[in-house]
Amino acid sequence: MLSRQAFLCSLGSLYLSLLLIFLLMDVCARPANNSVLKGKAEKEKEEKDLVPPDHLNGVKMELDGHLNRDFHQEVFLGRASLEQRGSNRDKLTDIFSKVDRNNDKKISAKEMQRWIMEKTDEHFQEAVQENKMHFRAVDPDGDGHVSWDEYKIKFLASKGFNEKEIAEKIKNNEELKIDEETQEVLDNLKDRWYQADNPPPDLLLSEQEFLSFLHPEHSRGMLHFMVQEIIRDLDQDGDKKLTLSEFISLPVGTVENQQAQDIDDDWVRDRRKEFQEVIDANHDGIVTMEELEEYMDPMNEHNALNEARQMIAVADENQNHHLELEEILKYSEYFTGSKLMDYARNVHEEF
Repeated sequence: MLSRQAFLCSLGSLYLSLLLIFLLMDVCARPANNSVLKGKAEKEKEEKDLVPPDHLNGVKMELDGHLNRDFHQEVFLGRASLEQRGSNRDKLTDIFSKVDRNNDKKISAKEMQRWIMEKTDEHFQEAVQENKMHFRAVDPDGDGHVSWDEYKIKFLASKGFNEKEIAEKIKNNEELKIDEETQEVLDNLKDRWYQADNPPPDLLLSEQEFLSFLHPEHSRGMLHFMVQEIIRDLDQDGDKKLTLSEFISLPVGTVENQQAQDIDDDWVRDRRKEFQEVIDANHDGIVTMEELEEYMDPMNEHNALNEARQMIAVADENQNHHLELEEILKYSEYFTGSKLMDYARNVHEEF
């Protein structure tokens, strides 16, 4: 039989155990600290918004020189269709009716060209609206211009640095203790900042210049700069032109297994096809800076027509140079892509 002291100790242990259980239940039942989660999400979004994106919707090549593997879906589906609820069949049927302007139950190259230009313009307008918000975030005094130092402070703050301390050090021309990786990013951003700064250069960007900074596809000068950067990275002999072998050279790295080998084979095949059939306009085996710039210009109507013909050729089973609805539905994966939901969330997986 338990002594009174042992009984009380046992009862006390039971009470503590029950109290602990109730406390755990209460914690689990409480909603997450939304303010903390929201703060973290906003910080991550701020950091992302302050840096020019690697992927530009509606542009055929990435900033790092890789082909935009979602390009066909971006210029055919458009943002509204991607966010629309319903099956791919419903979306494609709805798009078909909009592209078929003359209601003859088939899509011509000209109709497809017009549609591609409209969808590309949608991406442009989306970037313009987002830029207004981003510009306000980095222009705290609202004077309509952002200095490099203002941007630098906001950028470093988004990376976890103390904003007040950074601002004070920059004001006093004191040395900033920044890790090598962050400094390299800053140096690259400053190069782009100079390029976006229209003459006469003053290191102050207006809202339009800031748009060019974040989205070089909106400026002919910045598009030229982007092409220069891509050629610099791919050009092996320094002649500022690209041969086929330079363009299809595999990225740095080794093939470790058969799956990786298959991916590399696909990468080479896709780039060879794009080089020979599309980018090298005069088919002389050399891609000049001018040819690459024309290829990457998203508002180039000639490119849009070529793209329209290419998209039609993929699914044109009856060889009438038009697309019927059944052909589009049969080749739905080509037009919608396997990464439909990823793109709808504006996420791009680099190849």
